[in-house]
Parts: sequence; C-alpha cells; structure tokens
Amino acid sequence: MATGKINVSVENIFPLIKKFLYSDHEIFLRELISNATDATLKLKHLSSIGEVKVEYGNPKIEVKIDKKGKKLHFIDEGIGMTQEEVKKYINEVAFSGAEEFLDKYKDAGKDSGIIGHFGLGFYSSFMVAKKVEILTKSYKDEPAAHWSCDGSPEFSLKKGKKESRGTEIILHIADDSTEFLEEQRIRELLSKYNKFMPIPIKFGTRTETLPKPKGAKEEDPAPTKEVDDIINNPNPAWTKKPTELKEEDYKSFYRELYPMQFEEPLFNIHLNVDYPFNLTGILYFPKLTNDLNIQKDRIQLYQNQVFVTDNVEGIVPEFLTMLRGVIDSPDIPLNVSRSYLQADGAVKKISSYISRKVADKLASLFKENREDFEAKWNDIKIVIEYGMLSEDKFFEKADAFALYPTVDGSYFTFEELKEKTSALQTDKDDKLVVLYASDKEAQHSYIEAAKAKGYEVLLMDSPIVGHLLQKLETSKEKVSFARVDADHLENLIKKEETQISKLSDEENEKLKTQIEEAVGEKGYTVQLEPMDSHAAPFIITEPEFMRRMKEMQQTGGGMMGMGSMPDMFNLVVNTNHELVGEILNTKTAKKRERLINQSLDLARLSKGLLKGEALTNFIKRSYEMVK
Repeated sequence: MATGKINVSVENIFPLIKKFLYSDHEIFLRELISNATDATLKLKHLSSIGEVKVEYGNPKIEVKIDKKGKKLHFIDEGIGMTQEEVKKYINEVAFSGAEEFLDKYKDAGKDSGIIGHFGLGFYSSFMVAKKVEILTKSYKDEPAAHWSCDGSPEFSLKKGKKESRGTEIILHIADDSTEFLEEQRIRELLSKYNKFMPIPIKFGTRTETLPKPKGAKEEDPAPTKEVDDIINNPNPAWTKKPTELKEEDYKSFYRELYPMQFEEPLFNIHLNVDYPFNLTGILYFPKLTNDLNIQKDRIQLYQNQVFVTDNVEGIVPEFLTMLRGVIDSPDIPLNVSRSYLQADGAVKKISSYISRKVADKLASLFKENREDFEAKWNDIKIVIEYGMLSEDKFFEKADAFALYPTVDGSYFTFEELKEKTSALQTDKDDKLVVLYASDKEAQHSYIEAAKAKGYEVLLMDSPIVGHLLQKLETSKEKVSFARVDADHLENLIKKEETQISKLSDEENEKLKTQIEEAVGEKGYTVQLEPMDSHAAPFIITEPEFMRRMKEMQQTGGGMMGMGSMPDMFNLVVNTNHELVGEILNTKTAKKRERLINQSLDLARLSKGLLKGEALTNFIKRSYEMVK
C-alpha cells in the first residue's frame, strides 16, 4: 500500500477549493457525473476505433444514497483507471495559486480530451464530504486501485478488490452537508444538471405496470415489475438533425424543458452549425407581452449535454434573452467553475451567428406564410423591435419582415407602407410623414380626423416605440413619424396651401388674450391656427419631440440629465370655426369664460385628460347648459 502527500504547493488545497473555486456546493454532483460520463464516452470512442477489446454494451451511471452509512455513491462502467493513472490524475494536481492550477487543469483537459478528467471536477467533492474513496478498475488487464483521502493532503493508495470495469466514487458526507443524503434533493439536482446527459443515469428503481396477460379477468390487478429509474433523456431533440424531427417533437421537447408552461410556443428555430464553431440548440418564441420586465434566463446553456447555466448573457444577444430553449456548444470557454463565461472572440461570433440565424428564420416564416406571421406579430414584436434597436445587422435584415400594423388591422412592411402613403402623406419638403397612434381608444377622435383625410394611421404601442422611431428616422431617408395627437393635421403634414384666417390680426390678438386669461393656470400653450371650418374648434396636442423624449426617458435612454420631464400640452384653437367666432364676439365675460371652459373640457375629454373634480364640474356645467 502506498501513502503519500498530494503534490500541492499550498499546505491545503481543500479550504481553497471551498472558498474560491466554487460558489455553489451543489455542483459537485454535476462534476462527478460529468467525469463518469467522460470516462464512459472515452471507452465508447476507444472501442469504436478498435483500441479496446472489451465490449462497450449499454453502460449506465448509477447514483446511490446510503443514508444510514452517510454515504453517496457514483458508479460508472467507463474506462476506469490503473494505480498509475490514479497517481497521475488524482495526486499530481499541483499549484501555487489558481493560475498554475488552471494551466495544469487546461492541459489535463487537452491531454485526455475531457473537461477536468479527475482533475478539478473531482476535488469539488471535498466541499460536501469529509472523506472520499475511489474504487476503480481499468479496461486494461491490470489490478483495481483503491484511493482514499480525508481532506488533508495525505492520501492512501492500494490494490483494490473491484472486479468490474469502471469507477465508483464514495463520498462520506460531512455533517454540514447532510442535505445531500436526501433523495428529494439529489433528484432535484440530477434533474437540474443532468437531465439530458448522453449516458443513462440510474437513481433507484420505479414500479412499471405491465400489460395484462391474455385471458386475465377484469378485476385482476395488472402485473408490475421494478425497473431502473433512469432520470435523464440521453437523446434530447437538439442532438438530432432537423430532418429527423416533426413539429410535434419540437412541442413535446418544449414541454420537457418547461413542464409548468401551459402555453404552446409560437414557433422554434433549430440551430445546427459545425463551422467555425460547434453549436446546436433549439430556440422557442413563446407568446410575449409588451412587458419589458418579462422573465428572462429561460434559455439553458449546455456543454456536451451537461447543464452549465441559464444566465446566457453574452452568448445569446440581449434581445433574444426573452426567448426560451437550449443552446449546446463545446466551444464556449468557461472558467474554472464552469459557470461564468470568459470574454472571448468565439463568444461574440456565437452571439452574432444566433442573431443572424433568428433573422433568417423570421424572414422565411414571413415568406412562407404571411397570414400566420401577421397573426403572431403582436406576440413576437417586442423581441423584433428590441433587436432592431440594439443590433444594426439585425435591423437591416428585419427590413424584410418587420411589420407596421394600422389601427384597422392591416399590416405593412416598411416598403409597402411607403408605397401606400407617399401620395397623400408627403409634405411640402418632400418628407413622408407616417402617422401613428399608441392607444386606439384614447386617441380615437384624432385617428378619425386623420382617416377622414384618407391618411393611414399605424398602431405602435410597444414600450420602446420612441426609441424605435428615432432609429427609423435616422436610418431611412426623408421619413418622420408623428403621433396623431402631436399637432393638428395641417401642421403634422404641412402642404403648400395655407388656410386663410377669418379673423384679422387684431381679432387674433384679442382672442388669444381672452383664452389665455380663461385657461390661466392650467398650463396650456395657446396656439391660434386657421384650419378647415369643419375641424374641431379646440384641439389639445402634445409636441412629438418632447413627448417622445419623456417616453424614452421612462424606458431608459433619451437625453440624459434632463431630470423628469413634465407633460407639455398645446391648446390649438381653430380661428375659422364658428364657435371660436362666437367666443370672440360674446358680450359678457361670464358667458365667454363658460364657452371657453366648456370647449377646453371637451378637448380634454377627447384626449383622455378630463378626470376627477374637473370631470365632475364639466358634467354639472353640461347639465346646466342643456336645461
């Protein structure tokens, strides 16, 4: 029997492991099962190239709890180790500080083609165990080895009694970690980290009901048998080729990923690339609302079917973190605890590939079935609009499929919109003015006025609409967007011909003073405009620029350092309306004030601004007027 010291240049590796390398003790389970999987897959590889004479068969990995003995067992039927290999992989993890350790670890990984082959991953077991034993027998015709260590640098290594090929690791669970002796806890962790590992993982047994034998009576119970409880699906959908999968397969995999999700996904995108990096996966578009605080972190990142994290920031473009699904890539560089990404050129490439792939898929869905795409638009637009804002390349591609719905439920691409509206909605400076509403009900009277002139009105109601319009105006030539209540129509789309005012300059001055006195402290900027005599006498407008800045400020962005911007409203008075003429010519100040207030309140009502006491007073005043 050999004893010795683990060759470490700091007195004790284990407190360091506990303190620095892992934030989460539970990941020891992921590491040990990853090692067991690697050992099994290595055997498969060697047998496939004829280097191993043993039969590969149908190996599995088993996890066993011995609650009484306070032990946790991990058993594989993989490649196993000789005593020499145990010395090499287990004892020669020398480091002075993390740097050297990582270099060793990286090289060990390259050497064996495995992540942390019994290097770092194995040592994570000392986070939860006071003593660890390894019983292992190599596929080579050599005696088994038995290694044990109690968490100090001393270890013992002797001949073992194990007769079958593979490795068994026994953790003697420490008193502060007894949660890992609970079946429920281990099951939960196996499901979290190992749900899709490529080798079947057995955890206990379950009872399976068998079909009744022929001639059995109805009241006879169906026969049952105990079978291995395999907790993982070794061949998840993303490991298959898209041609092997039907629509139903994608849907059932979605249910497997999110058992508590009752809504079906709208569509999926199957990622499958092997150059310049390896990446597979399936992304799903769930039904999305306009809420930007939607739960993200629903995309799971795997590395060779081992769960790594559901914080995929950096790998998946920010705007796509609202999607769901799985990404698996062996090429994603991870640091020592496999949980945090390292800034790396490959990651940027992966991110832009995913973005491109999503854009291509959306373009083909739009082409193949526009009707279906339009029907789903409201459920997916927030992702697309966010993408258009945050990524120039996506913005360019989105030109083919981004839709602009109208208040009447028609959908246009930008080119179609231009074609449809340019004849009527181009102003005197040859600029196309695209009108939009953000709330069909609240802006109803303004929408109706625009439609009466034959104008198209879009319905743009996303929370990021201000930012998006800003982006469109800077990217497209001679286009501006204006909300229908930003000004009266003649001002929104200025044509050559200007209306002649029925009032003289002197009358205008007098009228403006009268209205300003009556409106007083209400904070409206009064504007007199000669308009069509059929247009409303009083219109409240909200300047596009100021309102848009305020909205952008609320969703992040806009002009910094402006403080919180107040609401700003203009009161546009139509000097050609007969009611306005009547206000000017009214003899008594009391009647004039009542007419102005009533007209202002009607304008406020159509803008949705009349509330509370002001609304109560308006109703009271209206009843008095109809007596």
